[in-house]
Amino acid sequence: MKPAPVLNSSSVATLLSSSWKKLSFFLLLIFPVIFLAAQDTTATLTGPVSASQLNSHASEKFNHSPNKKRVLLITGINVAGYGSSLIALNSAWYKGYAKTTFHTFDDSREWLQVDKAGHAWGAYNASRGTTAMWDWAGLPHKKAVWIGGLSSMAYLTTIEFMDAYSAKWGWSWSDIGANIFGSGLFMGQEFLWNELRIQYKFSFHHKDYGEQQLEQRADNLFGKPWYERMLKDYNAQTYWLSFNLKSFLKDSNLPAWLNVSFGYGADGMLGGFENKWTDDADNEISRTDIPRKRQFYLAPDIDFTKIKTNSRFLKTTFAVLNSFKFPAPALMLDNKGKFKAYAIYF
Repeated sequence: MKPAPVLNSSSVATLLSSSWKKLSFFLLLIFPVIFLAAQDTTATLTGPVSASQLNSHASEKFNHSPNKKRVLLITGINVAGYGSSLIALNSAWYKGYAKTTFHTFDDSREWLQVDKAGHAWGAYNASRGTTAMWDWAGLPHKKAVWIGGLSSMAYLTTIEFMDAYSAKWGWSWSDIGANIFGSGLFMGQEFLWNELRIQYKFSFHHKDYGEQQLEQRADNLFGKPWYERMLKDYNAQTYWLSFNLKSFLKDSNLPAWLNVSFGYGADGMLGGFENKWTDDADNEISRTDIPRKRQFYLAPDIDFTKIKTNSRFLKTTFAVLNSFKFPAPALMLDNKGKFKAYAIYF
């Protein structure tokens, strides 16, 4: 299916572009966290290595004394990581489309804003991972937060500029707003509490569309392999704000790892704005009989950064896992009034 010009706000073009963006977010997040967790210098920490824990231990661990070699190393990693990913993104996607002058388009109502939640998740976790790298380099913690948060926003803004000069897309103010929210959620907590009491997490499940026509539409929109569906299928994604109870209730006897999470997702979306499309034979398809629904979730969760371990492997695993919602029972309420309980939801 060929995407329409951006001035007509093509939902397919937007979806594919967003997939590349989220893949870039994910790679930028995972690499710094794994890098830090693998360092011998983190062995003195009693818990898993993550931005949250590194930040809370910053004064005792790094002693606010920059290590020149580490600063140069992290600078090189950031320049190489940001630069190479932008080059790869341009070559793999933008290079195949016509260029134009700077222009904007409004995609704020597409996909019931689930894609914007994804932007915020990427910005939050990129800021978290990048800040952890600068903490490891020995920068004063507040300076590490500023550099980590702002550099992540700068990277995402650069991608938005690439959209703005591509004929198939455009500058999206709602994308920018979501990026600012994600980085701001991370930076604000660090400046206010010097720790991450609220984690921004992601979950995904395979969705069965039930009918052959709908499955074909989903394959065309979201791809067939699970990893494409994970990035593109907004009907199967949920984004969570996960609150660590012990951090807010310091004197309680609650387990340090126990979180309560509030999730947002959507269902019934077979196009960016509406459930109408043209199939491969140029037939107009309308499935307005399928309601597009916002879904709100409540579920327990685990903050893996609060689980103590001296295992470097587990530290690495926990650091990565803390970006994702732990499978658990959940309650769901949608905006059509439907209530549902899940024994396990992810």
